[in-house]
Amino acid sequence: MNKQDLVAVVAEAGELSKAKAGDVLDAVFDAIAAELGKKGGEVRLVGFGTFSTSKRKAGKGRNPRTGEEIKIPASTTVRFKAGKGLKDSLND
Repeated sequence: MNKQDLVAVVAEAGELSKAKAGDVLDAVFDAIAAELGKKGGEVRLVGFGTFSTSKRKAGKGRNPRTGEEIKIPASTTVRFKAGKGLKDSLND
């Protein structure tokens, strides 16, 4: 499923136009991104899951083509932990 498919499902379920459903989804995604952008931000959706950020340390790696050692910079990444409701719905 891609974003347009999700917009179509939300539009049908909420009896909205596809344009309005797209605006709603964009607002949700923007709100999640804004909260995660804050230091230590976290978004908990009970029954669905939790979005959080995690820091990765800098490290060393190797270029697989040349074998040359490269530096991998520290970064922040997004984590998602599925909630009980989502897990249960997958295992029915």
